[in-house]
Amino acid sequence: MKKRRTKHPAFLFDLDGTLIDSVYQHVLAWREALKRGGIELAVWRIHRRIGMSGGLFVNQLLRETGRPVTAEQADKFQKFHEEAFRELIDQVQPLPGAKDLLKFLTKERVPWAIATSGRIAAARPSLEVLGVPSSVPVITRDQVEHAKPDPDLFVAAAEKLGVDIGESIVVGDSVWDLLAARRAKALGVGVLSGGYGQDELERAGAYRVYQDPFDLMKHLDEMGVRAAL
Repeated sequence: MKKRRTKHPAFLFDLDGTLIDSVYQHVLAWREALKRGGIELAVWRIHRRIGMSGGLFVNQLLRETGRPVTAEQADKFQKFHEEAFRELIDQVQPLPGAKDLLKFLTKERVPWAIATSGRIAAARPSLEVLGVPSSVPVITRDQVEHAKPDPDLFVAAAEKLGVDIGESIVVGDSVWDLLAARRAKALGVGVLSGGYGQDELERAGAYRVYQDPFDLMKHLDEMGVRAAL
């Protein structure tokens, strides 16, 4: 696909913890999924890996316990997680400023897309809560070979928009987002709304770190979006 030149950089957003306040619901859902499989792990250990692909997530956590895991078992844990997360979906809300930020970008014709390590079944309720239009590209784990920290999700999102990944801005709440952005050769911007600290996000490659989508929207000029808010 021929890349289109745009007045503004394209924005490629992570979903959970970046636009949706759902990180801790995912942590609890993973704890329940692992418990169903006979594995007890501290919540903090789970939180540190939220944002990477589900398969890699399971492999890393189970490696800590010294238990081998087959592909079939990993799929089972992911299914348990999706079931547990659905039980908590009523607690999930957009982060402050998320809807307004996306509406503003749309109004100013700034290209944007969503790229999440979650599968579409897990992501769909959050997309509905956020009110993402059907015209917006949404890339999920189902559509790429590897999820974060591999760059595939963000590369695919840029391709869907028809823009150069090198002229895109990746916005994420985890080190896995920013590592993927760096590998994709995109500019990485962090938000603190997923629980990672500013120093961690900066070490992973964040150009700027903001509190949440509302704070990011107030500083869009720092990323080359100069329209009046």
